Amino acid sequence: MPYLHADDDRLLFVPLGGCGEIGMNLNLYGTRGRWIMVDCGMSFAGDEAPGVELIFPDTQFIEQESDALLALVVTHGHEDHIGAIPYLWPYLKCPIYATEFTAGLIRDKLEEEGLLDEVPLTVVSPQSELTLGPFSIRYQPLAHSIAEGHGLIIETPKGPIFHTGDWKLDDRPLIGPISPAEALTQLGEKGTLALVGDSTNIFNASESGSEAAVRESLLELISGMTGRVVLTTFASNVARLETAGYIAKKTGREIALVGRSMNRIYRVAREAGYLADFPPIIDERDVGYLPRERVMILCTGCQGEPRAALSRIARGDHKELSLTAGDHIVFSSKIIPGNEKTLGGLFNTLVERGFDVVTEKDHFIHVSGHPGRSELSQMMAWTKPSVVIPVHGEIRHLTRHAEFARKEGIAHTIVPKNGDVIKISEDGAVKVDSVPSGRLALDGQEIVDIDAPSIAERKRLLFNGVVSASVRLSSAGKLTSAPEVRFLGLPRADNPSLESALAGAVETHLDRQGKSVRADDARLEDAVRIAIRRYARGQVGKNPQVMVHIQRDKKGQQG
Repeated sequence: MPYLHADDDRLLFVPLGGCGEIGMNLNLYGTRGRWIMVDCGMSFAGDEAPGVELIFPDTQFIEQESDALLALVVTHGHEDHIGAIPYLWPYLKCPIYATEFTAGLIRDKLEEEGLLDEVPLTVVSPQSELTLGPFSIRYQPLAHSIAEGHGLIIETPKGPIFHTGDWKLDDRPLIGPISPAEALTQLGEKGTLALVGDSTNIFNASESGSEAAVRESLLELISGMTGRVVLTTFASNVARLETAGYIAKKTGREIALVGRSMNRIYRVAREAGYLADFPPIIDERDVGYLPRERVMILCTGCQGEPRAALSRIARGDHKELSLTAGDHIVFSSKIIPGNEKTLGGLFNTLVERGFDVVTEKDHFIHVSGHPGRSELSQMMAWTKPSVVIPVHGEIRHLTRHAEFARKEGIAHTIVPKNGDVIKISEDGAVKVDSVPSGRLALDGQEIVDIDAPSIAERKRLLFNGVVSASVRLSSAGKLTSAPEVRFLGLPRADNPSLESALAGAVETHLDRQGKSVRADDARLEDAVRIAIRRYARGQVGKNPQVMVHIQRDKKGQQG
């Protein structure tokens, strides 16, 4: 039975990702028996999922509603807004709409997964109107740290919603629109029902800053450098890539692009009409033949990713590039919270090898792509919403955003959680239900629940190690030889022969078991597992994963 019927005129907002977390943005709007999805992003796994890199929002609710899902409408091309598309689309099978640059990034992802010919992907033009059932959608260009950031003006039977996506205000954006005061003022004069918006930088009182100012500061910095310059930044920041090319020309340096994502973004940007004045690119294999003061390397790895180009250069195991003491590494990026330890290790490695490291802590070389409170205030003043719904943030971000909106005179706010069903009306926003939500993990080639047995087992292995035990019994159920025990990841403590001690514990425990246990493999396995864990907890303080193999001799066979 569908969740929404055709005669149900409630306007519902249902976040399935991005509320209570930064990343994995996925939001639903529904009315009159139809749904639209805004964005379908991913995030990167941490210690909660060993052996897993990618995490997706759980889409089981909208999968059950797939016949009513009109489309996926994408605001922009960052991974936390498009990264889950090639993995989750086969369960949704809906049309996708995006502007040209974003569509190019999506195409690349679909092609890698062999889905390019299956997915109906339509390129839309900003300001053109897209009609989807009871919804009418217009893309509103906004500045962000990627080309073609957009908010969505979603006309509904109850009134217009402005879903901001990720944005900032920038009077000198280099790539992208200048602050769209006139268009958003017109929206406010019409009467905005709800503003659903980015909370990432709610704790920053000031504006995010201008890309043009970063260009000026980077040019001043790099102009005074001798030796090679390695500039690392978020590959998706096309304006920063353009700045790198501009500085290379101004300082008489040849530029090389290093890293798969850097080259991919450059290619897609060029195809979409950006970076037209970028200087000729040299092959990374030719860098070593040029004088050091004539080289700029633009590479991936600004967050210390172990497999990214910069980390491999730092370790000295990049197959094409090596640096010399005195070369400069400029991190034109933010140190993302949670990455401090990883980046600190990379900084130390680079400094130890004699490189000059410059970060945002040392020089003005980066601005955020998200709005501070002054920008949020301006957005509310322009759009004049009846309701503010903060999204894209942890619970502390969302709560502070809602508090700030109330101080700005917004009468109705609500702090959503993933899975909340929120009814939006002129009277405000209220939670009316909840639907299944959660996290999915790409485990190898399978999409599983974040709490799947395979991941739970690896957590246990990670913290407690593993013991394998092989037990051989006669047809009468008696041990025919000592249990064979092997382990990985257990401290030996003061016991020089832990395997023998564990085997002894198993043998002693089995001697106490009756015939009924010895005759039942499942109960026998449990007995062996209990014996090993009990001994390991008592002697080495670990509760290991235990694998048990039972072998029974055939009647008449000797042990």
